Formats: sequence, structure tokens, C-alpha cells
Amino acid sequence: MGNKVVTFGEIMLRLATPGYERFSQASEFKATFGGGEANVAVSLANYGIESNFVTRLPENDIARACEMDLKKYGVNTDHIIYGGDRLGIYFLETGAVSRGSKVVYDRAHSAISEIELEMIDWDKVFEGVNWFHWTGITPAISQGASDVCLEAIKAANERGITVSCDLNYRKNLWQYGKSAAEVMPELVAGTDIILGNEEDAEKVLGVKPEGVDVTGGHVDADAYLSVSKQIMAQYPRCKKVITTLRGSINANHNSWSGVLYDGKELFKANNTYQITDIVDRVGGGDSFMGGLIYGLLTWPEKDQQALNFAVAASCLKHTIYGDYNQVTVEEVVKLMNGDASGRVAR
Repeated sequence: MGNKVVTFGEIMLRLATPGYERFSQASEFKATFGGGEANVAVSLANYGIESNFVTRLPENDIARACEMDLKKYGVNTDHIIYGGDRLGIYFLETGAVSRGSKVVYDRAHSAISEIELEMIDWDKVFEGVNWFHWTGITPAISQGASDVCLEAIKAANERGITVSCDLNYRKNLWQYGKSAAEVMPELVAGTDIILGNEEDAEKVLGVKPEGVDVTGGHVDADAYLSVSKQIMAQYPRCKKVITTLRGSINANHNSWSGVLYDGKELFKANNTYQITDIVDRVGGGDSFMGGLIYGLLTWPEKDQQALNFAVAASCLKHTIYGDYNQVTVEEVVKLMNGDASGRVAR
């Protein structure tokens, strides 16, 4: 039986200013679609893994265009449910040099924010599935979205499905009266593979990193060992903790790497990439997660290889416009093995 992955969350219409224009300058926006869990599903589909994206969409032409877009990339949309009034939107202003990018959300009362328990038939969704992925964005949307996310995690746990999570702390999203620290621990308790950075660990799980400085482009990988150990102590189900290491020199130049802790050993990625001319960094973490899931499914006994693949995959994402990481396994392996020349293939 082949691998089959399900991701669950919100997908939005993305409206981005052209080039590096500010919102105040823009007279038009470029329309694409994106969202953390959908981005992971697209990555996996590109790598030849059967991926299924589950969400709730309104019955209108924009939502149909969104579903067609997902299908174009090979993502299965059979378990999407319909209802509600609107698709969420996010506006993106791409930063440059010392001016950071900005995101403005317009997702209140979106179809998925009004989702309720038992709307999704998880028995059907999880047939033949061996991996389920969620992110901390979904329980931040609304109480209903949080409830359904927990419902999915429990259903996956009952079936012995591996559950992964990107903690993805978004302070602007937690608006319905509960904090991440109140909601997330119960969901994380049912999770096997946890991805997060130093802010996620502190804001979501109350785990404070020691001796970590991500300013000035320097990140000390060893400093994350204490964070990983604390997370595993708090959440005994957890088998691996993974941290992306992003050093922000400026908006166009980041260093990029990662570490993985399996409870015994801290694996460091073989490469730290200097991404000097970022095309689009939105979806960078999702592309890492997509690469990681592919790596762990493909090389289950080789955590180092899975980590190297994830870091290389997400490095390539920074060269691609839009939320989705549109790369092949061959392209990732080529970079992973040291070919960063960018020469023309012909």
C-alpha cells in the first residue's frame, strides 16, 4: 500500500501587490491561493505522494477556482465540504532589504471559521491514510475550527495514523477569546511529529529556549536541544521535534537550515543555505514540512536524509512566487547533494 497523507485547514485567496510595491502604491493585486496545510498538500503531490486536502469552502465561483487550482497540482479534494458565505483572503506586501513583508488578514466569518463538529466524516477521510498533518493556524481561527481539529487528531490517534503539526504561532489570529497557550497543549498531546521555531515553542507551549539569538543572521543549532527535550518531556507521545533555523540578515537575504531531535540525538542539516535574493518567503515553513513528511515516509530510518531533503526543498521554495513549492524530488535531491549552481538545464 502506498503512502496517503491528509492535511486539514484553511485555504485563502492571496492578493499580493506587484513586485515590491506597498499597499498604498498598488492599483492592482496578483491573485493566487494559499494556506499552510494546502501548501503542504501541494508539495507532497509534487513529490508523487497521494495527498488529500480537507477544508470547508463556500459554494461560489471563487471557491470553485480554488478547488480547480488544487486539482491542477494533483491534490485530492474529494473530502472538501461546502457551506458558509465566503473564502478567507489575505493581502501581502512583499518587503525588501530592511523593510519587512506585511500580511493583512480578511478572514473573519470565512466558511471554515464556522465549521462544526461532525460536519466532516473522518471515518471516510482516514480510509487507507497513514499520515495526518495540521498546523497551529487552524485552532487559532475559531472555536469551531479548533474543535474539529481536535476531533480529527483523536480520530487519527484511534487509527494509529502518524500525526504531525507545525506549531505556526500567529498572534493576530487568536481573536475569539482564547489564547494559544490555553488551546494548543491538548491538540499537541495527540501529535507524533512537532515542527516549530523558538517563538512557537515559547508562545504556544511555554517552552523558553536558552541562548538563542536569531537576529543578525546567526543561529546556534545546539541551543535548540534544550527546547526539544522540554517538549518531549511535556508531550510523551512526541517522537521527533524539528526546528527550522532562519537567520534574517534582511528581507532579501536569509540563512536557512534545520535540526531534528529524535529523543536521543540532535541531527543538524548538512547544509546552511545563504538565500541571497528571495523571490517569495511566504510558505517557506510549509515547504519544509512537505519535504520533511516526504523524507520521513521515504527514508523512515534515515532522519538525517529526511532533514537534509526538507531544508533543501524549502531553500528552493524561496525562489518561487506564490504560496506553493512547485519543485520535483529530482530538483531537491540535486540541491541536497551540493549542486546549487542554478545552471540552465537543456
